[in-house]
Amino acid sequence: MNSAIDGQRPLVREEYTNTAKFLHWTVAICVLTLIPAGLAMNNVPEGPLQNTLYTVHRSLGALVLGLMILRLGYRLINGWPAPEPTITPAQRIASHAVHNLLYLLLIVQPALGWYATSAYGATISFFGLFNLPALTEKNEPLSEQLFVVHELLGFAIAGLVLLHISGALYHYFIRRDGVLQRMLP
Repeated sequence: MNSAIDGQRPLVREEYTNTAKFLHWTVAICVLTLIPAGLAMNNVPEGPLQNTLYTVHRSLGALVLGLMILRLGYRLINGWPAPEPTITPAQRIASHAVHNLLYLLLIVQPALGWYATSAYGATISFFGLFNLPALTEKNEPLSEQLFVVHELLGFAIAGLVLLHISGALYHYFIRRDGVLQRMLP
């Protein structure tokens, strides 16, 4: 078995597969919507707009959780392209660190949001199609603590996203090495 699970190098491809690209860009759009919705939902007056922002934020968070689990499984089974050969060891370490942290936090963050929302006693509607089950009983003091962690992780994710985008643009405009093109549709 040639996969990251058994410690061997995954299958090597020159560019990402269409499935990997679809999952990447779908998650990217969700995250780039989640961050401003998350910031706005607590800063607008109570009412229909705030309720809509909460619903969008929770629905997209649930979608990201599902997509990231699929994405991680797909990546472990199918592998990923070898790093660009001209990348320095320091750049390779930074790239791996940012990618791995994004994978970890984009699974932990929505799961934490789901748990915190459950502890708050609110329901998570998935785009009005169905409700996610509560993960715990109502416990508002616990939910307050969890939402603080959720907010801090949100800022960490935003920072990692900025690093990721900056790195992609650096490769495209400065290095011109084709790294970004491997993930473009």
